[in-house]
This record gives sequence, structure tokens and C-alpha cells, in this order.
Amino acid sequence: MDCLAFSSEKQGFSELFASTDEEEMDEERIVGYAEDLEINPFDRLPFSSRYYELLRKREELPVWRVKYAFMENLQQHQVVIVSGNAKTGKSSQVPQWCAEYSLSAHFQHGAIVCTQTHKQTAVWLALRVADEMDVNIGHEVGYTVPYESCCNSETILRYSTDAMLQREMMSNPYLSNYGIIILDDVHERSVSTDVLLGLLKGVLTLRPELKLIVVTSPQMSSKLQAYYGTMSLITIESKYQMEIVYTCGIPEDHFVAALRLLFEIHNSKERGDIVIFLTCEQEIGKAYQIIQQEGPKLNPELGELIPVPLYPSGRERILKPNEEKPCKNYRRKVQLTTSFGGSLVWSKTVSFLIDVGIERREVYNPRIRADTAVIQPISKSQAEMHKQILGMSSSGKCFCLYPEEFTHKEMKPVPSPKIQESSLTGMVLFLKRMDIAGLGHCDFIDRPAPENLMQALEDLDYLAALDNDGNLSEFGIIMSEFPVNPQLSKSILASCEFDCVEEMLTIAAMVTAPSCFLNPSQETEITMACRQKFLHPAGDHFTLINVYKAYKEASTNSTSQYYDIEKWCQDYFLNCSALRMAEAIRAELEDIMRQTELPVSTPAFGLKENVLRIKKALLSGYFMQIARDVDGSGNYLMLTHRQVAQLHPLSIYYNTRRFPEWVVFHKFSIMESNTIEIISAISPDLFVELAPQYYFSNLPASETKAILQEVIHHLSPISTTDKEQNLNSEDREYEKYPETTEQRCIIQ
Repeated sequence: MDCLAFSSEKQGFSELFASTDEEEMDEERIVGYAEDLEINPFDRLPFSSRYYELLRKREELPVWRVKYAFMENLQQHQVVIVSGNAKTGKSSQVPQWCAEYSLSAHFQHGAIVCTQTHKQTAVWLALRVADEMDVNIGHEVGYTVPYESCCNSETILRYSTDAMLQREMMSNPYLSNYGIIILDDVHERSVSTDVLLGLLKGVLTLRPELKLIVVTSPQMSSKLQAYYGTMSLITIESKYQMEIVYTCGIPEDHFVAALRLLFEIHNSKERGDIVIFLTCEQEIGKAYQIIQQEGPKLNPELGELIPVPLYPSGRERILKPNEEKPCKNYRRKVQLTTSFGGSLVWSKTVSFLIDVGIERREVYNPRIRADTAVIQPISKSQAEMHKQILGMSSSGKCFCLYPEEFTHKEMKPVPSPKIQESSLTGMVLFLKRMDIAGLGHCDFIDRPAPENLMQALEDLDYLAALDNDGNLSEFGIIMSEFPVNPQLSKSILASCEFDCVEEMLTIAAMVTAPSCFLNPSQETEITMACRQKFLHPAGDHFTLINVYKAYKEASTNSTSQYYDIEKWCQDYFLNCSALRMAEAIRAELEDIMRQTELPVSTPAFGLKENVLRIKKALLSGYFMQIARDVDGSGNYLMLTHRQVAQLHPLSIYYNTRRFPEWVVFHKFSIMESNTIEIISAISPDLFVELAPQYYFSNLPASETKAILQEVIHHLSPISTTDKEQNLNSEDREYEKYPETTEQRCIIQ
């Protein structure tokens, strides 16, 4: 009965606002009332002193001024839009208020879920909110992010990535476990957020008791009002004072200009952390290395520069031990991120902000099935949100590395939605799955590009995920169970037929996780020698298996699990956090195999027949990603179009200068240069055997297609003698890489 005293504050918020002056609660009475509470209604334990300390800080947030207006509107409306600037407390306070509202109704309609676009933000907010609510993380408050869950059956408030909530709809289309759904950071316009906006519009009509809270920036609130129609809008007013400095012109090199300004600020002796918005994640890594190299050369009296990379893609970095030790000197953090990483910045000590004003976006081109890098100005809303980060400090300076007129002439009002710039094959597979549950129609707030949709449907048809009527096939239903791209899920299913499941699961995990190879500023003989120990003559996919097996062997044999495996990864120039993620991904994929009762073969890696089986499984999903070396010098022509690419520098074939004529690749990128990544050699007859005939017939006419046509008609220009010589050559390649034991690691 302890929760009844607390729920009396929430009972009938309309009555509270309609009360007489004598019954009105001013701010002082709210604080006093909170301090009179001795029992936490969420866990029924006494409040700690820290709860009241944090409560006073929460009341100072700009969002707190609209708390009771929000509670009133939440009671009266099914959809509430909360519009406000960045760093006003929306993401931490609104979910807590929803928890209070649901508590007064004894959670009869379900728990609360709050989505985030970045998994780092979801985890950080869950930890912060659990602290503010004075409960244990993983119990009353938890989080669910890709390949990691910190929740239990008693969790009442869950932070989740938008992609995870989207996947949850496959098993629970109407999200019946939740009474309130909060979509946060809607203005970032991720594909999953746009899909959720569209599908939940239909769910709301089927579940009148469900509440939807949409949290966004002021620039998007009017569009959402028109989209939902009947709804309530709560606006958070916030004003920040800061000094904004624009440049006279566009610098020739924005990256050099940003770092030069960083060191000038540091030399000025003014205190405060610094945030730098760069163009792309590659620049984050480059800036991190430069600051680490140049920082120790600066005057020690100025203090120490600590670069902190914040990757929007979720890539992690483990702090080195000396970065965590206390330091007598002043330490200035330099947070490095991109225009997409504003929500990752959580610090009240930021006094300086440097914004380059441009971004590199990856825009998907369906005709060549590849992402193309587009350098363009950021939007006005992004520029404004960057400035608002300084609102967390009492004063600050914002340095815009562009003229003020650049804002008005070159910047669009809002960023383009990612659903119009991304590959939609995975999204279409998901919507086809939802169609089975009666939720196939998605009322998009912005329509996807028709060409992207058509290419996605075509690809799913080639992968046998659709039946003759265009509906999801039984094979497609199983494919949709795997949280990886459809081509990879097709390869996993094919591995059941070719008896190489164990190896294919490892490949799937390694290509889904970030790259396991660290990129030192300069390639040395040591780094190349370390990488050489993992090389497999069959290709990069097999090299990744070697790396994972060596990592697992080192983990098993390490005496002090955490430190030894970290050191082992450093010694071999491997990304330990990426390998840990691959381990988690593989475990989840294996669980899905068991749940769907798919057979898991015994490991056979190292046997020559196993190599052929793995290649067959790979080609079953990636037959659309075949390239041929047209001149013998590493210029690969894509089979489906006229694009030419070179090997990625991390490929085993790049350093050996041994260029297979035919390859299957995992990714084709058009960035600074056209490259294909994660490559393995194949034979044309293997491709002809595994590619669907109707896919082959749709290939454009070319010399490569003519060669394949000869293979089909058993008129291959390669004679039997030549084939035997090629097989003998491959055997000799295997002899170059014998099974080796190196520091507790078996490398095959």
C-alpha cells in the first residue's frame, strides 16, 4: 500500500489544474511534498538522500516547467508531441513522468518504452534515469540495444534503440506489452523511426488505450502536427546566451582549420571542454590520432588534452589505462563527433564548440547497389542544435567555420530523411513480415524513393524471400528472423544445406560487427607481420574466421580475462571491442538457429572441402556481388554494372598482389576511391551453379556475361589441363600457410 500515497499526487491531473488558489501547488510545495515521501513507490524501498539531491537538479531543467501541462495532456490525448531544443531534459524527464502516470493506473495497459537512435544514448539515459528514480538498473529501469539487454520481467521503463523496437514488432505486432511508447529524437529521421511512426499510426486505432509521445525539435513539430491530426503539442521554451563567431570565408581545409582552432583555444588558457563537429567518422579517428601525438608536445602548464571520439555508428573505443588515472594537471576533454552525433554529447563542462558546417552523407544508389559519399552543408536545424549543446554550461563560445550568409544561402531547413537515402531491402522484408500480421500498410511521413523500393523488391525476389504473388515466402519468414541484412541471412540458411553453419555464423558475426583490424597511422612491418599470421589463402572471409578463432583461444587461455585479452588484441593490432561485439552477435545468431530448429553442423574449418562449402553458402546470398579482374592488375568490374573498383587495403590480396580473376565481395563503397571490401576468390562455374537463372538472364550484356554463358553451355575456355593446374596451384597456396601455433593461438 506504500504506492497509494505517491499515486495521490497523480490522480486526476485535470482536477489538480481546476482547483482553487488555496489548493494550487507552487514550486516550493512540490519540493517539500517530494521530501515528505520516504518510500519509493517503484521499488517500495526508502528514498536515498541522493534522490532529493538529484530532484532539485531536475527541477532546474527547462523541461520541468511544462511537467504538469504534459501530465494533463497525457491524460486527455492519445498522441502528445513534445517540442523543444536540445539539452533541455526531454529525454530523461518525459519518460519518468510517463512512469508516474502509469503507476497511478497500476500499469494496467503495460510498461513504458522510450526509443533512441543511438545505442550509446539509450544505455546512458537508462543509467541516468535509474539513478534519478533511485532504483536499480536492470530492474525497474533497463535498456535493450542490439546484442545486449539489461531488463527483466519487472522492468517498467525501458530505453531501446528504434531498430530494436521495430524488431520487437515482428513477434508482438501491436506492442501489447506497452501502455506508453515514446519516440525520441524523431528529427534525426532514421529509417527505423520513420517506419515506427507509420506503423504506430495504425496500431493507435486498434489500441485506443495506447499512448504515443513523440519528442522532436521545433523545426519538425508542425509537420508532425499535420501528420497525426488530432494530438496535443507541448512546447519547451529555453533561451541560452552564448557568443557565436563566424568566419569571413570558407576555409580551404576545414579539418586543418578545426584542429588549428582547437590548439589556439587550448593555448589561450581559457578553461572548459571542447566539442568539435567534423565531417565524417574517418575524420574523428584522424583527429584523435593527431591530438594524441601533438598533445604531449604542448606546454604542460596548459594542462592535458584528452580526445574522446564519439562515433554515431556505435563504434566503441576502450580508454587506455593512463587515460583513466587521476592527473594533477588540468585535463581538457575534446569530444570529437559528426553532425549526426549531437545527442551523444553529455557534458555540462563544454565551453567551446567548433562546427565545420559540412557533413559527408552516405546516399544509397540502387542502380549500382552501393553507398555514395556526398559532401554537403549541414541543415539549419542541425547547426542550431549544435549551438544548443553550449546551453548546458553557463557561458560558451561557438566557432562556426563558415560565414553567416552560408547558413541562409546553402543550408536546407532540415536534413533529408534517411529512408530516402538508404538501401531498403531489410525494411521491405520487415514490412512484408508485418503484412502477415495485418500491419503491412505503413503510412510514411515521407515516401521512400520508388527506385529504392523497386530494387529492394527485386533483390528479395532473387533471394527467394518472396513467392509468386509477391508475398513473403516460408523461406523469407525464416530470413526475417535474423537481425542481419537479407543477403547474409540467406547465406546463413544456405549453410544448413552445405553443412558449414558454424563457420558461416562466425563470418556473419565478423562482417556485421565493426572492422576487427585497427588502422595505425602508418602501416609498418610489425603490423603487416601480425596480420600475416591470420591470413587464409581462400580469402578475407576465411581470414576473419582465423581471427575469431584466435581471439576465442586467447580469451579461453587468458589468466586475467579482461586485461590479458586487451593486451593480446593490442599486440596483434586488433579491435577488442569489435571482437567482443562479434562474439555477442554470433551468440544471438546461434540462439535464433536453435529457436527456429535449424541444424547446426559440427565445426570443420581447416578441411579443404569445408572451404568449398563456405563459398557455396556465401554465393547463395551474395551472387549479386560478383566482380571480375578484367586486366590482371586488380581492376575489378562489377558484374551487374559498369563500375570498376580496386581491392580494399585490408584485403589479403592487396598486400600479396595476387589478384583472383573472380571474387565475391561483402561491400562496395564509392568514397574517396572505389573499393570492394571482404573479398574471397570463387570460380565462374560455382557462380553459374548457385545464381538464380532469372537473375543471370537479367544481367547486362558484357564480355564477363559471355564467359559465363560459355560455362553454362560447357564451352568454358579453360581446358581440363588448365583446371588441374589451377587446383595444383591452389594446393600450393595452402602449403604456404600451414597450421601454426603462435602464442596460444591456432592459426589455420
